[in-house]
Amino acid sequence: MLSIFGVSSTGVNFYRSSLDAIAHNVSNLNTVRARDELAVQRQVVVGSANESPAPGVVGAGGVVGSGVSFRVAHGSSTDGRLVYDPEHVLADETGYVRHPDIDLSQEMTDMIIAQRGYQANLAVVQRATEAYQAALRLGR
Repeated sequence: MLSIFGVSSTGVNFYRSSLDAIAHNVSNLNTVRARDELAVQRQVVVGSANESPAPGVVGAGGVVGSGVSFRVAHGSSTDGRLVYDPEHVLADETGYVRHPDIDLSQEMTDMIIAQRGYQANLAVVQRATEAYQAALRLGR
């Protein structure tokens, strides 16, 4: 049962990293670059199931997995969006600047999902802690 803490911690770390990436995206939503520069790229945290078994955990259907592993990937192109803004200090001779290709509504949706996932993994840790405490009280 101790593997619950390790497995859940991978979920907590995954969703915390997702929230960090979302914060990066939202904070750079209006970061403008010159047309000849690369746009800020949207960051996305990509997860995959750890197929290695959790130590000592075997169920009727086989071995229980050991959580999630993840990496940060770029979810948008470096081209971004060209916006006509001839008054901007970074505008080229034709009046264009480069904005990142980041959608605020998508970021807010992803933030809600990440927040709920983070809360759910913490709830698993809390319930496991309560179960261990109850088991210890039985031994008194």
